[in-house]
Amino acid sequence: MIVKQLSIFIENKAGSVSDITNLLGSNNINIRSLQIADSTDFGILRLIVDNASKALELVKTSGYTAKLTDVISVVVPDKPNGLNDLLKILSDNNIEINYLYVFIGKNNLGAEAILKAENIDEVEAILLNNYY
Repeated sequence: MIVKQLSIFIENKAGSVSDITNLLGSNNINIRSLQIADSTDFGILRLIVDNASKALELVKTSGYTAKLTDVISVVVPDKPNGLNDLLKILSDNNIEINYLYVFIGKNNLGAEAILKAENIDEVEAILLNNYY
């Protein structure tokens, strides 16, 4: 299913991530997943939160550069080749993945994968027809 991901441009220094998590937590926003892509001086903090529009407003008001992006969230079965089965479907349909991160969710069905591709609606349709 399509979900909103909050992406925040942050400085690569001690306390940067803590500042964001404190800001969100202090405003009753629950972080469901977090991933950091970094370079030497800066990084992109990607989060799935329970109230993306409120989180975006908070971080922008606090001076951060941030945006919301549509991504796909899909459960990956907890079995050998669980992730590969998902990736094969995308590959067989010529879908190029921009990025992917996986985390263990609250359900007992497996891990949850967050992925970004160019045509998110097409990816969702392919997964609904071949994976779910």
